Order: sequence, then C-alpha cells, then structure tokens
Amino acid sequence: MTKLTQWLCGLALLGSAWAALAFGPLGLRLPLPCQQLLRPFPAYLLVAFGCYSLATIGYRLATFNDCEAAAKELQEQIQEARADLSRRGLKF
Repeated sequence: MTKLTQWLCGLALLGSAWAALAFGPLGLRLPLPCQQLLRPFPAYLLVAFGCYSLATIGYRLATFNDCEAAAKELQEQIQEARADLSRRGLKF
C-alpha cells in the first residue's frame, strides 16, 4: 500500500466519522455546543496543517547546511567546462 493510499484511507475514515457526527445521518443528536464546534472542524484542521507546514519549512530553512566542498567542486567543474568549450571555439 502506497503512502498516498494510506493518507487517502485515513482522510476518508476521518471524513466519514466527522460527517456522521456533524450532520447526524444515523440519528445521533449531539448537543448544540458540540455541533457548533464540530462543523468547522475541517477548517480548523486545515489551518493547523498550514501552520505546521510553515513552521516546518521555516525550521528547515534555518538549519540548512552549506556544503562548501561540494560548492568548490562544482565551481571547478564549471571552470573545466568553460575551458573545454572555449577550446572548441565557443566564446563567453
């Protein structure tokens, strides 16, 4: 089972449980304060997921490591490629 399938199954299960509780198709009647909290619950989850995503991206950007050796090697390869191309007649 792929990760996408797992996520879709989990979302379908959560969505069906939410719909059963929020709209009461099975005859379940929740008190009004619970219904008022439960109906916008997917919006709350979406906002929470957005906050988590922004925090994760910010953390990963703050702790991003520079690879000095790889950058130097790449610059050397670029210089070699330019030298090779200029020997073949290409002007920069």
